[in-house]
Amino acid sequence: MSEREDLLNNLKIDRSQTPISDQPVYRKSILLGAAVAIVLVFSWIFLSEDELKEVTTFTVKSLQMSESSATSILDASGYVVARRRATVSSKMTGKVMKVFIEEGMYVEEGQLLAQLDDSTMIADLNYSQSQLNEARRVFDRTKELAKEELASQASLDAARAAVEGLEALNAVRKQVVQDMKILAPFSGVVVYKAAQPGEMISPVSAGGGFTNTGICTIVDMNSLEVEVDVNESFINRVKPGQPVITNLNAYPKWDIPSEVIAIIPTADRNKATVKVRIALLEKDERVLPDMGSRVSFLRKVEASAKEVSKEGVMIPLGAISKSNNISKVQALNENRIVVTEIEIAEETANYARVIKGLGSGIQVVARFDNDLEDGQKVIVK
Repeated sequence: MSEREDLLNNLKIDRSQTPISDQPVYRKSILLGAAVAIVLVFSWIFLSEDELKEVTTFTVKSLQMSESSATSILDASGYVVARRRATVSSKMTGKVMKVFIEEGMYVEEGQLLAQLDDSTMIADLNYSQSQLNEARRVFDRTKELAKEELASQASLDAARAAVEGLEALNAVRKQVVQDMKILAPFSGVVVYKAAQPGEMISPVSAGGGFTNTGICTIVDMNSLEVEVDVNESFINRVKPGQPVITNLNAYPKWDIPSEVIAIIPTADRNKATVKVRIALLEKDERVLPDMGSRVSFLRKVEASAKEVSKEGVMIPLGAISKSNNISKVQALNENRIVVTEIEIAEETANYARVIKGLGSGIQVVARFDNDLEDGQKVIVK
């Protein structure tokens, strides 16, 4: 009987056992399958590197003036000057309360540079405002009485005159309060800070060194140009619009395309020279006021400034794809294709001058390949 009971017990289903899906063996199987899948994916990625397409590229270079097309006929030395340079002062004499600028800071036109003590002016303005409010009430009462013929026309005129006088006084005092704020006259860089909080400042010097006449000096860096002294014996070689190459003493190997702006129509009898103004056609933060420079006037007078310093880069026509009046090239970024729209200024038999979309140093596929997609990884030959 006991043997039968044992057999029956063996045939019974034990529902207290852990399901197969919850057993550690099943979990290990799932993890193992996931690991195999990850290995297969990475293997496909690494193996696919061997199938990357090879492309031929070139590095874009900016245009430079051909030295063979122009030769120097005259050399001169001078300095970088700013056409817009201002020492900013106040319209009123007052005590400096706050200064909001430092040397080297860029400021916008109308930006607050300093605040003078305006406490007395504000008190005067508040007093005149209260007088104006009272004068307006008197004028309104007199006007109503005049309608009822209880006030004379002379009283009405006197009340009106009082209001107009106080309005004018109030406007002046508001302007005085506004003048205690010193604003930037134009956008530029602060090259000199002249005042500190607590100092007195005045539009005119009081003498004795106790009063400053300015808060700071601002220079418009976009107005920088070069002034040189040319010996009057050679001034006939210089003409307005003539191309020039400028070299700063600080950067002697940097050729800056320039051109003659004007010949100042006066001579220095002590030095026997004539001053010539020269415009820098390339704006660069390395150019600073009062830097020494040396310029070379070029023989090719008929060349315009645009011919001396053409903008843009030159690329082969084969690198360009045109469709619906849109020109594109395939640039490279970390060996990936970046389809870039460009703007072409002119074309020759084999090259195009691009003025927008590309810069110097960028790698571009030498021949546009329609099979390459944006973002596709490639190998550079």
